[in-house]
Amino acid sequence: MMNVSWLLWVLLAYLCGGIPFAVIIGRLFLNTDIRTVGDGNPGATNVIRAGSRRLGALAIALEIGKGFLPVYLARRQGIADWALLPVALAPILGHAFSPFLHFRGGKALAATGGSWLAIVGPIVFPVYATLTVPVLLLVTEHAWAAVSGMFALVWFAWTTDGPGWLSSFAVLNTLLILWTHRRDLNAPRLRPWLAAIRLPWRTS
Repeated sequence: MMNVSWLLWVLLAYLCGGIPFAVIIGRLFLNTDIRTVGDGNPGATNVIRAGSRRLGALAIALEIGKGFLPVYLARRQGIADWALLPVALAPILGHAFSPFLHFRGGKALAATGGSWLAIVGPIVFPVYATLTVPVLLLVTEHAWAAVSGMFALVWFAWTTDGPGWLSSFAVLNTLLILWTHRRDLNAPRLRPWLAAIRLPWRTS
């Protein structure tokens, strides 16, 4: 019975993560399929690109929520330790491979944030920012910043006194984010302000 209950939590988390809130918001409020905007990603960023920062913020909140809620509820129901790993990963997979979008999906960063929030609390955001923000300041490609933040979470999982399964979850989560960003990981280019700095070892 416990196994059936656990499998139901994994399925529920996957389906919850698969709800394409950004696509729904685009259709309902902007009369736009956001998959035709920007990079074609069915995520909150393209809601902003479609013309609304407020709706983009709403989409981000909902995408974080769909990662948070099933993991939080599963923990409240006693799902813990290694049994929680697939439940925590499921909404992220749901966002990346949505059953409501023919198993296509977004880049799963917001759902990642929600799942981690349910496990470790709000500290996930400053930890993620420790590498994301510096990389954003240094290079123009946002994908590198997104991926670097995941490595900060791996470091956090390995070096803190957290549950043993968290390190495995962090690695699997990072591999998934690398996959969803694979087309955007071009050779990084320095920000103009940094490229303009004359360093002693750079030739003129």
